[in-house]
Amino acid sequence: MSGHSKWANIKRKKEVTDAKKSKIFSKMSRLISVAAKNGADVDSNPTLRLAVERAKEARMPKENIDRAIDKGSGQGGSVSFFETIYEGFGPNGEAFYIKALTDNINRTVAEVRNIFSKHGGSLGGLGSTAYIFSPDPDNPSYTIEVDSSAAKSLEGILDELDDNDDVQDVFVNFQLPEE
Repeated sequence: MSGHSKWANIKRKKEVTDAKKSKIFSKMSRLISVAAKNGADVDSNPTLRLAVERAKEARMPKENIDRAIDKGSGQGGSVSFFETIYEGFGPNGEAFYIKALTDNINRTVAEVRNIFSKHGGSLGGLGSTAYIFSPDPDNPSYTIEVDSSAAKSLEGILDELDDNDDVQDVFVNFQLPEE
């Protein structure tokens, strides 16, 4: 019987889960590297401690964590990451507040702008949505009701932003409708 190889099925499933893990580990590694610039000691650097805890929750191996700390403190190569914030609007004025860690700001802004324009949104200027998300980005000052017709394009923006390696966090002021 052709096409019934158990190993082939396992291999396909493993490739998918490994790709998801790799994406999460690379995001965590960048976060740890940036936090380690202020000191490589986990006990005296609360930002690094929080980043390491998040990496451990994601089940990142200790060797990868140590390598990221070394890279950030200047011991293991000198790739520098920049923390940047992008603000944008969805097709009906929904607000997006995006935190990113990147080694190339020009490439990242072009990618984020492309994601928004592909789904009918636009990238805003500095401060265009920040007032909605200050002081706590998790709790915007107001939220928007989204109808099912706009939900598809908003889901597309959220999915593509999540797939981007440079994007760390995305905050929004809307709730997608329950399916």
